[in-house]
This record gives sequence, structure tokens and C-alpha cells, in this order.
Amino acid sequence: MTYTPPRVWTPTSSGGTFASTNRPVAGPTHDEDLPVGKHPYQLYSLATPNGVKVTVMFEELIEAGHPVEYDAWLIQIGEGDQFGSGFVDVNPNSKIPALFDRTDGLNARVFESGAILMHLAERYGAFLGDDRPEMLSWLFWQMGSAPFLGGGFGHFYAYAPEKLEYPINRYAMEAKRQLDVLDRRLEEVEWVAGDAYTIADIAIWPWYGQLVLGRLYEAGEFLDVTSYGNVMEWAKRIDARPAVQRGRMVNRNSDDPGALRERHSRDDFTK
Repeated sequence: MTYTPPRVWTPTSSGGTFASTNRPVAGPTHDEDLPVGKHPYQLYSLATPNGVKVTVMFEELIEAGHPVEYDAWLIQIGEGDQFGSGFVDVNPNSKIPALFDRTDGLNARVFESGAILMHLAERYGAFLGDDRPEMLSWLFWQMGSAPFLGGGFGHFYAYAPEKLEYPINRYAMEAKRQLDVLDRRLEEVEWVAGDAYTIADIAIWPWYGQLVLGRLYEAGEFLDVTSYGNVMEWAKRIDARPAVQRGRMVNRNSDDPGALRERHSRDDFTK
């Protein structure tokens, strides 16, 4: 059926998995304070790819011996936690992840996953690599590209109320083009920014690494992900890192034995 846009758009229920989280205005829908733990960093998140970036970063810093501790609180976006007044105060865009940093007397909010990775990497001088322009280029490549993979391909392939050929084909083509960009780069280098594992890898892996490992959208066969051999090898190397395995567990809203809904101590992983 052909859709004719009205002269002035008005919101209607679009259906689909995440329809309840979408609205055309910003700001809180209700008053709700955020919980606060004892550690300098307070993370409010969910184990989506964007959320996993930050919990992996924290765990990598800990694994590398940096004096880091954090509380990670579960934000259930399906229930509208991100529209509570406390969360909006930390992230006016009402998206996870959001971080409150109170280290050394600093009281700062940091939102957007790429900004959080940069904030932490620069604070500890870690995972920045030796080629800053290359690292930044790939970090921002991910930030600009992933919406086509998630909100584009993932939405229409896995979550839309009906399968539509045009958007699925449009975004499948773009998803494969992006995988090819990454595969060609990883044919040249060990890590995306060169010789060192950096926040660019940490940012890209939860999206493209987990896609080729079969953890996003159940679309591996459809996208022929095994044909991207360099991406697959890189994804498996990162997946084997202990910090990555721990980071994937945090803020998972699941009864899976491997899920850690909240994280407040290094000992939480062994309970």
C-alpha cells in the first residue's frame, strides 16, 4: 500500500517492538530519582551495544590495573526509566548509557557512548593508541555508521511490525557495505586504529563484532557474515578478552545465569 504523507505530520502509534519508547518530544514524563551508589562513577545503562561499550571500557580499565570503580544501574527502556526526571538530568536525550562522574571533586554528567569512552580514556591515558587521528576517525565512523545498522537494518529486519522489502534491502545493502569497509581495514592492520587495541575497537565491536558472532538480529546468514573473514577473526579475539566477557554481563535485563543486572563490586561476577 502506498503511503501519502500528510501536509503536517502528527504522531500515531507505529507498532513494533519499541513503539512505547518513541515520542516526538523531549523531557521527563515522570518524577523519579536515580539510585546512587558509593563509587566515583555512577553508570545508568542497559546491555545494548551502546551500553556494552561503556561497561567493557570500565572492565578493561580495571583489567589494566587502573584505580577504577563504578556502580552500574539497570535502566529498563521498555518501561520508560529513561524518561524519569533523574535520568533526564544526566542525559537530556533520554538514551542509555549515561554516566555521572564525581571523581576528585568533579561533578559532571557525560552522555553519548563515544563521549564517555573518550572521557574515560583521556582521564586514565588508556586505550588511545599511538595514532590519535586514526583512532578518532574510526571511533566517529562507528558513531555515524551504527544508526544505519541498528535503527535502519535492525529495526526493519527484526523489530518492525511487518517485513517491508524496500527498507530491508536498503539497509541490508548499507550494513554489508559497512562490514566491507571494516573487513578491508582489518586486512591491513591488527586493530582498527593500527597496532594497538583502542576505544575505537571497544566502540565498534559491540555492534559489528557481535553481529558477525550471531548476537544481533539473528541476521548472520541473511547478511552472509562469514564472508567477512577479517572482521570475524577480529571479533573472536575481542570476544575472548576477560574484560569484554565481564562487560557483556553488566546491565543485562535477563534471567540468564550470565546476566548481571547491576554491578557494584568486582566480586559481583563471582557470586
